[in-house]
This record gives sequence, C-alpha cells and structure tokens, in this order.
Amino acid sequence: MLKIAILGLGEGRSTMSAAIESSKLELIKICDRNEELCIQRAKEFDFHSYTTNYDDLLNDSSIDIIAIYTPDHLHAQHVKQALLHGKHVVCTKPFIDDLSDAKELLELSKSKGKKVFIGQSSRFFEPAKRQRADYEAGLIGDLITIEAQYHADHRWFLKKEWSLLQSFKWLYGGLSHPVDFIRWYLPNIQEVMGYGMISSNGQNTGLKNEDTMHFIFKATDGRIARVSGVYTSPTQPAQRDSGMSTILRATEGASQADYHELRYAITDKTGEEKVITWGDSTIKYYFRFEGQSHHGGEYQNYLEYFVDSIEQGFEAYPNMEEGIGTVALLQAMDKSLQTGMPVKIADILNEYGL
Repeated sequence: MLKIAILGLGEGRSTMSAAIESSKLELIKICDRNEELCIQRAKEFDFHSYTTNYDDLLNDSSIDIIAIYTPDHLHAQHVKQALLHGKHVVCTKPFIDDLSDAKELLELSKSKGKKVFIGQSSRFFEPAKRQRADYEAGLIGDLITIEAQYHADHRWFLKKEWSLLQSFKWLYGGLSHPVDFIRWYLPNIQEVMGYGMISSNGQNTGLKNEDTMHFIFKATDGRIARVSGVYTSPTQPAQRDSGMSTILRATEGASQADYHELRYAITDKTGEEKVITWGDSTIKYYFRFEGQSHHGGEYQNYLEYFVDSIEQGFEAYPNMEEGIGTVALLQAMDKSLQTGMPVKIADILNEYGL
C-alpha cells in the first residue's frame, strides 16, 4: 500500500476523504500553513497527524506520494521540491501558471524517475468514465466533433474579495474543465479563436475579467470543437440542462455526459437510444459533503488510478506533458480574448522552448 501526504487542506479536503476511504493508500500526514484549518480537518476526519511546515512532508522518507492543492502560483515550486525529495506527485489543475517553469519540471521528473499526475477530476466522474469507455469500445464510431460547456450561477463568488482582483480569471478556474475534455478527445489542438465579455452582472460588481466566453478549436487533422463558459447568469433547471456537459458527435452515434447530475445519454451505432442515471449509493460515493461541494469520489477514483500506474508501470493521464499542453491552450485562449484573433498553440509553446 502506497503512502500519501496532502499539502493544502481547502481543496485537499476531498483528497483526505479519498485517501482515508481507499484500500490502496495510507494517509500519513496533512499540511497547511493555516493551523486552524489543520485542526478543523483533524477533527472532521479524526486524523491528527498534521503539520504547518511543508519540509516535514518532504523529509519523511516513508511518504511515496505528495498531493498538492495549494494556490496555482505555488504549484511549480511545490512540485519541484517534491520531485527533488524523490516523491511522486499529484497536482491539482491547472498544473502551473507560468510555462517558463515547465521545461525544468519535465527534466526533473525524468531524471528522478518520478511520476507527476494532474488531478483533472472531471474525467473521473461516473458519466465521463462511461462516455470514454463507450467511445473507446467503438459504440459511436469515429469522432466528428465535440461540444463542451461549463455554465454555472457563480454570482455568489462576486461577494468574495479575491474574485474582484485583476488576477482572477474564470477562464482558468472554470473553463479548464471543459477544455480538458476537448483535449482528452482531440489532443492535437492547433489553433483557437474566441470571444468573451464581462456581463452586466459582472460589471455591476466590479469584475475585472470575462465571465462569458465562447471558443472554437481546430485540431491538426482539421476537426473542430466548441467550448462555452458563462458564470454570472442564472441557469436552467437541472432536469433540462447540466452545469457541465460534454457532447461527442461521431460517425455512427452520439453521447452526452452531464455533471453534477449523474446522467449519461447515448445513441449507439445500432440506433438504440439510452439515458442512464445512477442512484443513491453512487451519489453518496461521489458527493460526500454538504450539498454537492467537494467531490470526493472523483478524487478517490483518480488517486487509485495513479497508484495503479505506479505499481503496474503504466503512464497515468493527464500526465505533466498533458497538463502543460492544457495550460498552453488556456494561455492561447486568453491571448485570443485580448487580441480578437486566432492563436496557434505552437506559438505559445515555442515562446517557452517547449
């Protein structure tokens, strides 16, 4: 059984639940600079091995994996330290916020022989897993196009001071989920074009960056995809429209995976139409905390997949290269919003010698 430690106990709350519930992992230690949060988590999970010093995790030779859930601008530094201390790494998305760190981290991972896995949790949600399995089984034929969206009424975010900072962008915090789905099915995105705006709701509260965005992607083989993000508008009833949804349209069928709803629909190559939903036991596995905050089940799924990859010697995706590619794509999207022009992903990567 591999031993894991967790850095950052905000989002790391789900990982604590996942590690404690898993038969493939042993949680050794948790860490956050905020001791009050450490004490809160210790009480919540009856797990009392905590520290406020990251060095205590790095210097513990019993720890195999460090899972990193700190603010984006600290990821590169924290991943580097973990690799230098011979640890495998799980890092939440988006992987890093500055691609100038990417080359060094790639080389370090290789020289140390340690894996880095990007915690892109949405891939590990039941409908998304089912959609991928059906696609790989050839049930809908060859992919023609993808549409992915993340539409949520996040007006409550606007009451938080940090949401009104220049540095806060829904492009990275929100759209990184549907963009990852695009890359999962069309890894070779060549070019992106998009438009965005700050809605009147966003303007009225002083939001600095776009809360409403639509993008078109083109892959090297000519296939196209679409992503949409809207964050300060009311949403449709969940029976009609999920907050996050991925539609695959293919040569012999189509499928749609929804989130937070445990709902999946497929028209397969025989013409059979199915809508699948999952019941209470699955809901309780995925959503372990109040309402549908913190999705522990996805984290447990991806941690166990990562453990399997270490023990069985296969590559766990998204790996560091894929995480870097997604950041480059998000930066190209950002550039397209600023310039109103299509942006080639290669131009972003070339800037950093990648």
